[in-house]
Amino acid sequence: MTTPDPQRPRPGSDILRTALRRNVGAMVRGTVLMGLYQAGETAFPIALGLIVEHTMRDRSPEALGVSIAALAVIITTVSLSWRFGMRVLQDANTTEAHRWRVRVAACGLQPVARDVDLKSGEVLTIATEDADQTADIIEVVPLLISSLVAVVIAALALGLADVRLGLLVIVGTVAILSVLSVMSRRIGSSTREQQARVARAGAKVADLITGLRPLHGFGGNHAAFRSYRRVSTEAKRQAVTVARVNGVYEGTALALNAVLAVAVTLTAGRLAFGGQIDIGELVMAVGLAQFIMEPLKLFSEMPKYVMIARASAERMALVLTAPPMTAPGPERPAEGGGLEVDCVRHGALRKVRFRVTAGELVAIAAYQPRAAADLASVLALNVPPHAYEGVVRVGGRALADLSFEAAREHLLVNPYDGEIFAGTLRTNIDPSGTSRMLPEAVEASMLTDVVALHREGLDYAVRDRGANLSGGQRQRLSLARALAADADVLVLRDPTTAVDAVTEQLVARNIAKLRRGRTTLVITSSPALLDAADRVLVLDDGVITAEDTHRNLLATDEAYCLAVAR
Repeated sequence: MTTPDPQRPRPGSDILRTALRRNVGAMVRGTVLMGLYQAGETAFPIALGLIVEHTMRDRSPEALGVSIAALAVIITTVSLSWRFGMRVLQDANTTEAHRWRVRVAACGLQPVARDVDLKSGEVLTIATEDADQTADIIEVVPLLISSLVAVVIAALALGLADVRLGLLVIVGTVAILSVLSVMSRRIGSSTREQQARVARAGAKVADLITGLRPLHGFGGNHAAFRSYRRVSTEAKRQAVTVARVNGVYEGTALALNAVLAVAVTLTAGRLAFGGQIDIGELVMAVGLAQFIMEPLKLFSEMPKYVMIARASAERMALVLTAPPMTAPGPERPAEGGGLEVDCVRHGALRKVRFRVTAGELVAIAAYQPRAAADLASVLALNVPPHAYEGVVRVGGRALADLSFEAAREHLLVNPYDGEIFAGTLRTNIDPSGTSRMLPEAVEASMLTDVVALHREGLDYAVRDRGANLSGGQRQRLSLARALAADADVLVLRDPTTAVDAVTEQLVARNIAKLRRGRTTLVITSSPALLDAADRVLVLDDGVITAEDTHRNLLATDEAYCLAVAR
């Protein structure tokens, strides 16, 4: 039973509340400035009405000059408040989106329980689009409040001219929002489904790119393309549905706002015709009727954006609340410690027991590839400790008692199919830029010929997944990255399967030399690596059946000789 992390928000509503809470200052400043902008916009038709009214009574140049000055002040206020208000809000929005992108990416890199159906493509969509749409709530709330300010000021101004005009604006606004709030719920559910379908399409693309070479190899690329086309078509249909719902929503909002503006204009005209309001108030009412459509439009769109932000926040919660593979412990292993596997039973492994003492280089010759894969998965924490029998200890501490950070800091398991990223040779070997072993790692992995081949050296550009490198070069680049990390305990699985025999012999000697005094375990069938090891353990039928040096085993164990001799 894992205990929930109190630092992780739970539902989407909590994520929205977190975003709002830590941006209160920026939102207050933005709300004041945007409220000032809307107040200035509202004041413009009011000022025009007053100017007309006073001009009819006092036709002096002084009155005209004061009127022009007043309009200039209003226009300047509107311009500056909009400029600085949107700058504050967009800065807070962008910063908040960045925070959530980093948070989602960090959680996406943590191993989670296997029953969580989240693929890398989905996490990518959540970390980009959903993070941005969630952060939009930072702008939505101030704009909602400022639009409300504009509607209230307009209603008060019209109410001072005639109570019926003010009531008409208030009642009409409430009616419009009531209708649109109902419609916005449909938008939220449709958007949530669209985001899920787009994420699934993205995950399918990521899977296809990963397996592109094998697909071409057995002619499965056309079937894979048809599979993606089906997923993409579903996403397209849902996008059309969302667009249709949005179109109905926006059309309805525009029509209702226009109806309210027309109603205010006609009512003001009837009142002016009956002598109940004067010409200046009529000009003000007509101007406000035209102006009020903008804040009403903005005001009426806010429920839609709130629902979209909430739908995106719910999607982010899928990643942020995904249960960890296992509850991390508080312990840290001893520096420079060894590795111990004690009676581990998992998959093809049947009570495997061995020990690699500190500073020792041990090789495991696994006769069955499945057993090698299962052992590497257990050591790499791809299998939670509670999912297998037995104990794995690093530096004298059980893996179950270590935090993920401590386990990764002291134990590095380099897979035989390590990913190569778009960038340079240098950034692939040393992503953090802090390794002190980079030159030694390049030399030990025999990557020096690749570096020397290109004028840029270590700054040679590498395409996504190492598309411009050969299989052997990619494997040596992955090995260089593992060696450059200089982990206390390093586990290598088949690090030389794609290189020639001469290079393999050199790499084996270099690994033994570079890792001298550091704990190293190599799962391999390579005679060169087996010969370079201090000891060789034979893993057959899920258990360790023999232990000796490579040369002694060749001389005394016929099955071993047949399995590893080339």
